[in-house]
Amino acid sequence: MPRYELALIMKAMQRPETAAALRRTVETLMERGAVVRELQNLGERLLPYRVSKHNERHTRGSYFLIDFHAAPNVLVGILEHMERDVDLVRQTILKKDPEVSKRPCCGDPPKAQDDAKK
Repeated sequence: MPRYELALIMKAMQRPETAAALRRTVETLMERGAVVRELQNLGERLLPYRVSKHNERHTRGSYFLIDFHAAPNVLVGILEHMERDVDLVRQTILKKDPEVSKRPCCGDPPKAQDDAKK
């Protein structure tokens, strides 16, 4: 299964309500077969612009990143389900690249030449 990252902005709420909404979101992922690897809380901050969602205007939000593995065919269903959640302001799923290889940069000399110089 490919690895994805869910960038999530929730409306500004008290801690128990935020925890319940976050639990609901993670359970939605797991019910659809996703394996959640990591959850990061990036804190509450001002939104870059006012967002209208579910007949409410939002100026503050709580930012979260959820790292997970899932089959590609379930992503549309996950996003549709999250779109109906009144506590979520924005949600975006990004595919994470596999680990970056340790190839030398274009400005770095090739390793074989370094070894020959020694």
